[in-house]
Amino acid sequence: MSIALSMDHHVHGAITQGLRQRGVDVLTAYEDGASQFDDERLLERATQLGRSLFSQDVDLLAIAHRWLQVGREFAGLVFGPQTALTISQGVRDLELIARVFDPPDKLDHIEFIPYS
Repeated sequence: MSIALSMDHHVHGAITQGLRQRGVDVLTAYEDGASQFDDERLLERATQLGRSLFSQDVDLLAIAHRWLQVGREFAGLVFGPQTALTISQGVRDLELIARVFDPPDKLDHIEFIPYS
């Protein structure tokens, strides 16, 4: 089994496109009708769908940390800062996460990329 990903509204389309070319299951906020959701609702939606959310938004990172502190379950967050992540690194690292991990591995977990 592999990880299905949801993409935050602000993720560069080239990352999504690159992942799809590699066969990774990706759903954008726009495709899901969630493009106007605030950050907390976006994490809720990804969790409802059983998808780990990829974001480059520090506000979402703070929300996930808060949820961890209060024991609120979420399907996982992958965080990659905009200033430190190239498109190719994002595609490579997200593909690795999608292929190596199973959904239970990411439950209530925050993963930070780039790996190198």
